[in-house]
Amino acid sequence: MKPITIDQLLSGVGTEVGVSPWRVVTQKMIDQFADATDDHQFIHCDPERAAAETPFGGTIAHGFLTLSLLSTMAYETVPPLEGGDMGINHGFENIKFVAPVKTGSRIRTRFFLADVKVRPSGWIQITHDVTIELENSIKPALTARWLTLMFVEPSKMGSE
Repeated sequence: MKPITIDQLLSGVGTEVGVSPWRVVTQKMIDQFADATDDHQFIHCDPERAAAETPFGGTIAHGFLTLSLLSTMAYETVPPLEGGDMGINHGFENIKFVAPVKTGSRIRTRFFLADVKVRPSGWIQITHDVTIELENSIKPALTARWLTLMFVEPSKMGSE
């Protein structure tokens, strides 16, 4: 994906940046996330019990697993910033887990560029409104406002 300039980034505020490819959420992913976070609740890790005792018909992904997949979907979808060698999460606003992600579901993310703040220090705050869609579902899995910081050497920022 071709890098974009700060001017191109700024001119994109208020537009949809793109839609990520579909991604299958597998039981293996869910189990690995459970191991990493020590969250082995049966609704995530026990397909038989989850089928018998929940309204979901089987296991579902952790909400935080779904949220964490934003990073890889952004990497696949959002053009990199020219000169931006380092980016970090800065936070979220208004995270809503709207619908459960059942094991085997396909998800993708829509990225809408909501705001950009260029700081003289070289830090650029980029705000995306994100919607993680569930294939064949009217309701999304998740909606949020995602704030990230990208660092660009001030000498490479031009006149911004």
